Amino acid sequence: MNRISDRAVVQTHNLGENVVIHDFVVIRPGVIIGNNVVIHPHVVIESGVTLADDVEIFPGTYIGKVPKGAGAIDRVPEFEARVEIGTGCCIGPNAVIFYDVRIGNNTLIGDGASIREKCIIGSHCVIGRHVIVSYETYIGDQTKIMGLTVITGKTYIGNNVFIGPQVGTANDNAIGRLDYDENKIKGPHIEDNVSVGLCALILPNTRIGKFSILGAGTVVTRDVPERAVVMGVPAKVIRFLGSGEE
Repeated sequence: MNRISDRAVVQTHNLGENVVIHDFVVIRPGVIIGNNVVIHPHVVIESGVTLADDVEIFPGTYIGKVPKGAGAIDRVPEFEARVEIGTGCCIGPNAVIFYDVRIGNNTLIGDGASIREKCIIGSHCVIGRHVIVSYETYIGDQTKIMGLTVITGKTYIGNNVFIGPQVGTANDNAIGRLDYDENKIKGPHIEDNVSVGLCALILPNTRIGKFSILGAGTVVTRDVPERAVVMGVPAKVIRFLGSGEE
């Protein structure tokens, strides 16, 4: 049996079983909600959003935001008006998920996180508190990104990656001084099983090889080989991991 507050605005009829919708929630027409979903107060869900079974969304979250440049950015946002959130996901308070996002099963989106358009996030991931995931980013399965990290647009992150708190990434070697050129904007490519330490900085179009480790505060200006341990400013290879050390 569903429990829907009299003070919620629910404009969709696509509700599963055992759905709980609290006060002051706004759900637009065409939203699809699975079974055993809990939506806490002051959540807004726009048309085109699909929530699978066992999803919980905490207060103040906005799902289905339209990306707008407001005439202030050179890039023209492109998107499809859809969001797919997988089974068992938990979306923390005040998170903002833009249109054209797909999130796998059993993934946690932390408080105040922002997920921009044309992003794919895998299953069993953690996107920490106030993490920014910018446009056209791919994140694989079982990857954890800790709080206050910024993942720049057009970044690739593989499976089973750990990225520590306050890590910064960049996608523009011109530092915004030139007009936007799609062919020159490219974030880092971080392969599977990489570990990135606290406050590391990863510069544009760098490739971080499998099983490598980036020490805290490292500034990566060039590609990092597989199984390398790098530290320093700029990053230098300290050693390579042997078999069984990863």
